[in-house]
Amino acid sequence: MTDVTQILRRIEQGDPTAAPELLPLVYNELRRLAGQRMSHEPPGQTLQATALVHEAYLRLVDRDQAQRWESRGHFFAAAAESMRRILVESARRRRRLKRGGDLQQVELSEVPEISTEIHEDLVALDAALERLQKVDPAAVQLVQLRYFAGLPIPEIATVLGISPRTADRQWAFARAWLHQELTGADRESGEN
Repeated sequence: MTDVTQILRRIEQGDPTAAPELLPLVYNELRRLAGQRMSHEPPGQTLQATALVHEAYLRLVDRDQAQRWESRGHFFAAAAESMRRILVESARRRRRLKRGGDLQQVELSEVPEISTEIHEDLVALDAALERLQKVDPAAVQLVQLRYFAGLPIPEIATVLGISPRTADRQWAFARAWLHQELTGADRESGEN
């Protein structure tokens, strides 16, 4: 059993000294994962990778909502889920009219060449993942680890306890399913 797993068990049991011991052991890896994820965010993002790590960590070790950790991999899977939730909440806040959701930030130097490129829509992706959860929960877990945590397929296979080939197949299925859901939704909204 690794140091991380032992500390996670102590957190489960309510040991108030365990959470501060955990952060130094997992911080660099969480920071790397958050940095990878934030590199895919559109320009003008106000949420920083460090803030994402801290918020996710606080949610994971919240004493009021005790969680059971089976392993180090389970903890990082939960971290990926937590980062996903934080990013989706942030995207929803940015889209609200009250927060200028209907406005597009443009640098003055870019005015003559305004880009029509559409950045990924985290809210639509989250909704699609919720629908995929009903079809294949394992695929959702894999997508979270791959897309939101930035883990490579071999590492995901280890975390999920499956073979790399199975992980590859699930990743291919999930990508195709999500592509169909997201582009199908775009076509429907374009017809209205």
